[in-house]
Amino acid sequence: MLKPYDKKKSQIRDFNECVELMRGGSKTFFAASRLLPQRVRQASVALYAFCRVADDLVDNHSSPTESLLQLQQRLDLIYAQEPLDFIEDHALSHVVNEYKLPRALLDALLEGFAWDTQTRHYPDIEALHAYGARVAGSVGAMMSWIMGARHSTTLARACELGVAMQLTNIARDVGEDARNGRLYLPLNWLQAEGINPNEWLKNPVLTPGIQAIVGKLLNEADRLYKQSIVGVADLTPDCRAAIFAARLIYAEIGQHLRAHRLDSINQRSVVPFSRKLWLLMQAKIQAPFVVIPKKPSQALPAIDYLVKACEAQCAIYGLKHSGFPNRGIPQRIEWVLELIERRLEDDQEFIRNLKRSSKESLQNISTVGERISSGH
Repeated sequence: MLKPYDKKKSQIRDFNECVELMRGGSKTFFAASRLLPQRVRQASVALYAFCRVADDLVDNHSSPTESLLQLQQRLDLIYAQEPLDFIEDHALSHVVNEYKLPRALLDALLEGFAWDTQTRHYPDIEALHAYGARVAGSVGAMMSWIMGARHSTTLARACELGVAMQLTNIARDVGEDARNGRLYLPLNWLQAEGINPNEWLKNPVLTPGIQAIVGKLLNEADRLYKQSIVGVADLTPDCRAAIFAARLIYAEIGQHLRAHRLDSINQRSVVPFSRKLWLLMQAKIQAPFVVIPKKPSQALPAIDYLVKACEAQCAIYGLKHSGFPNRGIPQRIEWVLELIERRLEDDQEFIRNLKRSSKESLQNISTVGERISSGH
């Protein structure tokens, strides 16, 4: 029988055990996390450990519905600061307590897992965005949150990066998913290529139509990678390289797929370790030069509810954004000029108010003098 964990357990020990737990997990995440500062690395590993274990529990449980119910109960206890005796629950409870992590983001993740158990089909790319927002955009928002980057536009970019990564995953795993009875390709795209989804699932083979659809998925992922990358500039300087590295490594999966005829039926694209090292180095070099655009792109409608949940949490706890925006030189010059202009306007307003007050004071003195002269 499960027992509540002993609160005397060391927080550092919980996080260290999560690191060991995750060594066999996502190699991309583990590589990128090495670039994170210690203050964020622990929380991010704890968060990822819970997400990964939850995903595995739903996939491997004989009753997915029961496993989802258990996960909801575990979250209830984590947010009550009474987690069950699981390493990942211990660590996540520390993160929830320290960072006031919005519960809605973890609920969204579990909702995405529930969609997996229902073997849903997605009629169009917008519906696929909604799925990606739950299973990956929520994780992007949580990572941005614990890094202190809580502006609405920054959270939107983080969610979009998660959605882009999920689209890459879907493009890479078309064959594997199909052999497990799952289909994430937009139905209207399949229809346009003359592919009957039910018939194709019975015999998932590589066709020019499937190649075209995989290519379209990668193009959409690339669009979101490009749109989301500017969010890196709004992170604290010590966090930028890690997120940029994750973005580069995941985008590289798409390049590998393109180099192999967009065949995700008969093979699984993997970025070689040597290439990952190169991309990590590139991220370290390039991240400081990513800057915030003057006019941010409009966010995906599918992630809007996640951003609003974060805004509500900020209002409840009075939390403020703690990032350090990375503005380009032209933006910095413009910002300084605007600051000077505002200061001059403030000074002019102050002088006007001072003159107005002086004039009113002189009028009052004059009125009093007239009253004294008239004997009143």
